[in-house]
Amino acid sequence: MQGPLRRVVYISVFEISGTIISAYMLAYLSGSEASLTGPLAIMISTTAVTVNLIYNWLFERWESRQAARTRSFGRRLLHALGFQTTLVMFLIPLIAWWMQISLLQALLLDAVLIVFFPIYMFAYNWAFDGIFGLPDSVTKGRVGEEAEGVA
Repeated sequence: MQGPLRRVVYISVFEISGTIISAYMLAYLSGSEASLTGPLAIMISTTAVTVNLIYNWLFERWESRQAARTRSFGRRLLHALGFQTTLVMFLIPLIAWWMQISLLQALLLDAVLIVFFPIYMFAYNWAFDGIFGLPDSVTKGRVGEEAEGVA
């Protein structure tokens, strides 16, 4: 599976499960009801989808220019940590605004999600690639260019 379909399936499954997990984790951590954190989790998911689309597009453009035609542990780690760092820059102000708390309190509230989601994303990406195969950006390189040794 390649191209836009790959991205839609990837993001849809990841975000649906992430929204459910986030709503309950935030409710538990804040001592709130899921009726308060559920809409926040949807906003977090919407933000994450937007950031994910842009980040993965940029990452795959960078990746297509690399000599190595594989996703090593280091490349997967770079991808997960880079995405999470970018996402946190958007989420902390959102959480603080929605929950009417300080940025520091929002960071502390989000700490569990900050730790959990890179691990989840790493495992999810590995499983997704295992099920659907690697994207063309890895196996073929730049558009119109074949990777050495790949027919």
